[in-house]
Amino acid sequence: MEQKREAIEKNNSDIPICRQCYLLDLSLSSFYYQAAGESELNRECMRLIDEQYEKCPFYGYRKMEVMLWEKGYEVNHKRVRRLMELMGLKALYPKKKGLSISNEYNPKYCYLLDDIKIDTPNRVWTTDITYVKVGGKNYYLMAVMDWYSRYVISWGILKRMDADSCVEVLKRALEVTEPDIFNSDQGSQFTSRSFIDMLKKRGIAISMDGKGRCFDNIIIERFWRTVKYEEIYLKEYNSYFELKESLKKYIDFYNQERYHQSLRYLTPATVYFGNTEMPLNHLNCA
Repeated sequence: MEQKREAIEKNNSDIPICRQCYLLDLSLSSFYYQAAGESELNRECMRLIDEQYEKCPFYGYRKMEVMLWEKGYEVNHKRVRRLMELMGLKALYPKKKGLSISNEYNPKYCYLLDDIKIDTPNRVWTTDITYVKVGGKNYYLMAVMDWYSRYVISWGILKRMDADSCVEVLKRALEVTEPDIFNSDQGSQFTSRSFIDMLKKRGIAISMDGKGRCFDNIIIERFWRTVKYEEIYLKEYNSYFELKESLKKYIDFYNQERYHQSLRYLTPATVYFGNTEMPLNHLNCA
C-alpha cells in the first residue's frame, strides 16, 4: 500500500487522485490517511466527502460543507473546496449550452417521473447524447438505458447528430422489448416527428426533462461521467473504428461485470434480466 501511495504522490498526471487510486486498487481513505501535510481532521473530512460524493455526485463544496457540519465537523467552505480540488472531485452541474438544442416548432411533453415508483425493469427508459473527440473531430455517443437497472439497452456512435441517426438507436432498443415510459430532454432529435411517432405507435408514454433541469435525467448523466472517467479520458483513439470497438468492450463490461453500489453491488445485466445471463448479441450498438 505504501508503494502505491508514493507512486500517486510522485505522479504529475492530470488524472484525478480518486481515479489513480481506483486504477491501483487503493482506497481513497487509505491514501488520505497518510497524505503528506494534511491533518487528521482533513483526512477524516476527505473520507466523508468521498462517501457523500458516491451518493450525490451533484454536490458542490457548499453542500459538502453543510454535510460535514451536520456530522459535527465545523469546517468552512474554503477548506472543503480545497479538499475537493485535491481529491479531483467536481460536482455535476448543468452546462450553459448542451448538445441537445430545442426546436420551438416540435412538440414538447411533460416530465412524468416526479411521482412514480420505478421498481422494475422496463418501467422507464431514458436517453441522451454526449460527444467524444477523436483526432480533432467530434463524434456523438447516444445511449438508451433502463432507469431501474442502469442497463444500457442500445447505443451508437453517431457521425452526425441528426434525428435519423437517433431513430436507428431507438429502433434497435425497441427490438429487445418496450418500456412503459420513455424519457429524454427536449432536444430537436428527440422531439422530431420520426422519433416521437416510433414511441407513440407503440403506446409508450413520453416524458421530457424540464428546460435547464439536468437532474431530471440524472441516471444517464451519471453514466456519462462513469464512461468518460473509466474509458474515454484514459484512451487516445486514432479512428472512428477504434473508438467504436473500445466503447463496445467497455459497455459490455459495464453491463455484465461492473458492480453498482446503488444496485446492492449487482451488475446491470443481473438486475435487468434477473438470474438469466444476457446473451452478448443483445448488446445493441451502431
